Amino acid sequence: MAKTVTQYFDDLRDTRVWRSIFRSGTGTSTLHRSLAIQQNVFLHLFSTKVRRRMVSVGATWYLGTLTLGTFLILVITGILLMLYYHPSVPQAYADAKDLQFVVSSGLFLRNLHRWSAHAMVFLVFAHMFKVFYRGAYRPPREFNWVIGVILLLITLLLSYTGYLLPWDQLAFWAITVGSNIASAVPLLGNRIHFLLLGGNSVNANALLRFYVLHCMILPLTAIFFIAIHFWRIRKDGGLYAHPSEPATLRARAAAVGKEAQ
Repeated sequence: MAKTVTQYFDDLRDTRVWRSIFRSGTGTSTLHRSLAIQQNVFLHLFSTKVRRRMVSVGATWYLGTLTLGTFLILVITGILLMLYYHPSVPQAYADAKDLQFVVSSGLFLRNLHRWSAHAMVFLVFAHMFKVFYRGAYRPPREFNWVIGVILLLITLLLSYTGYLLPWDQLAFWAITVGSNIASAVPLLGNRIHFLLLGGNSVNANALLRFYVLHCMILPLTAIFFIAIHFWRIRKDGGLYAHPSEPATLRARAAAVGKEAQ
């Protein structure tokens, strides 16, 4: 009797190679599903079961998702732009002009990257305002609030470091003004200015430093903290507190006890 496709997959899952990769085994029970999610580097960001209220659509439900979407667009378009860009003083401006006038769809690619960056900054601020308004910084979610603040700072640094890469007059003087503002910090201002630019002026060292920060260090750091952010959202039972949560009930009972005293 010929085997069905399901039987072939069952035989594959019982092989030693499959079991060496997926340690949880097979099964449809809650235990097997939990083990499969917890032992997967991607699926562990999500829960086996989700409360119905967590997936209900609200007025600003998609702010975090839209922010992640703009970040993914920036990663994809940034990789494509890197194929045509050289982080050197004689070539950076010429490459930016070629992307605008010579490379096929280069103007669309560059504008998509730029407007996605603007949209990401706006969405991150809107997301933070909504989270603050809803009181999601309160216990037990204060750790994820700190992660969100770090992601906000990384977003601003990504926007700032990318501003210099076209190497035009607007970028040069914007970074000059920004670095001079940083040098006004008491005690550490001069060191921050030197560390930021790799010297005392906006030159080739600053361009190369901003390129590495913008294309490697900051995106990888953002991906790391985004993974933690989503993981904590799932483990905390959502972004916002709910009256039925144990922590909320304990806080309410403690408040009632204080009032009774």
